[in-house]
Amino acid sequence: MSLAKHDRISAEDAPAPAAGRPPLRTALATAVTPVAPWLLAVGLALAALNLRPAISALAPLLEEVRADLGMSGTVAGLLTSVPALCFAVFGITAPALSRKYGPVAVVAAGMAAVAAGLGLRSLAGGTGVFLASSALALAGIAVSNILMPVIVKRYFPDRIGSMTGLYTMALSLGAAGAGAITVPVAAALGDSWRLGIGVWALPAVLAAAVWLTVLIRGRSVPAAPAAPAAGNGTARATTAMTRPDGTPVRLLRSPTAWALACFFGLQATAAYIIMGWLPQIFRDAGVPAGTAGVLFAVAMGLSVPLSFVVPRLATRMRRQGPLLAVLASCGLAGYAGLWLAPHGGAWAWAALLGIANCSFPVALAMLGLRARSAHGVVRLSAFAQSTGYLISLPGPLIVGVLNETTGSWHLPLLFMAALMALQIVAGVLAGRDRHIEDGA
Repeated sequence: MSLAKHDRISAEDAPAPAAGRPPLRTALATAVTPVAPWLLAVGLALAALNLRPAISALAPLLEEVRADLGMSGTVAGLLTSVPALCFAVFGITAPALSRKYGPVAVVAAGMAAVAAGLGLRSLAGGTGVFLASSALALAGIAVSNILMPVIVKRYFPDRIGSMTGLYTMALSLGAAGAGAITVPVAAALGDSWRLGIGVWALPAVLAAAVWLTVLIRGRSVPAAPAAPAAGNGTARATTAMTRPDGTPVRLLRSPTAWALACFFGLQATAAYIIMGWLPQIFRDAGVPAGTAGVLFAVAMGLSVPLSFVVPRLATRMRRQGPLLAVLASCGLAGYAGLWLAPHGGAWAWAALLGIANCSFPVALAMLGLRARSAHGVVRLSAFAQSTGYLISLPGPLIVGVLNETTGSWHLPLLFMAALMALQIVAGVLAGRDRHIEDGA
């Protein structure tokens, strides 16, 4: 199916353009993108590739960063919570930015922010500058996080499972690659953690260039004249979602939206605890830093092939709860292994935690399944992800405080297991076959 046809399908989700060549802001938000679907798919994959290196490249070098910048364990725990905070705060702006400028323009700007933030972070001379430049990169990631499901729903409505699999596979590849090669790259560049994390600005520059190309090509075509609306139905569709009886949908009162938000928050908590602390858990168990980085890459990398398969499986199931329960059970088994034999069974525990991380692509796929229109998806995506990341904020910080207070990982692992049990409950509720437009 062509991109033009997809735009016609989702025309009710965008403001009607004026006749002739519209102002830039209107063109950015509504113009048909005259590019081949494969180019948009490449852009989707490149953007996803840059959604995690800002976080996962830091984890294997966290000890060196702490020593150089004088961070305490509590501040390091706060650093692991910064991604979730930025995703919540900046992600909530994505729907308004998307309506105003269009999702393509916002993703292009987001990738530019990622490149700038990562470059500046490598030059930071203190904790404050390090956190501020990280926040810039994470702001770009936040809006792109929200808009990935929206772009899939709008341009590939008949391939939600496969396209979600494509970008979540690329996302996992970025996370795993950054975790695996950051330490060797830093060593090859003079044992410099700054260069080790700074090189990840380069893929973001490439992604920004691709999305800018898509944006320019879209701008080059005059907007099509607006189709006549039946009554005021189209106008209403651009400002509010409605149920079949015409009453507006309020996400704050939607059990489906809240179930998705809670599940998203709990799986994000588990993911950011793993990304922030798993290499340190292995290092504290006597695993060398390089091996700990490879184990971390295994945990991230195992989800690369699985992320392409799991969303497609999820979209073929009426209820995703059983699948989510199986994935979370792998996480519980991994935590148990880290408690009992963190060094001896390290490879097995890393693999189990990698399987558990596949809850994330299922969560993204469900965002496209729980709303009936692209407009509904952008609102649900912003609500579920922003609320979910707020829920996930305390987790990594609490893990850091518990570890520093007790001097071991036993109590933090108990805390992580309790959250994983709650994730199973939330996953069963979020996986029910319902839409936000259906009401309670």
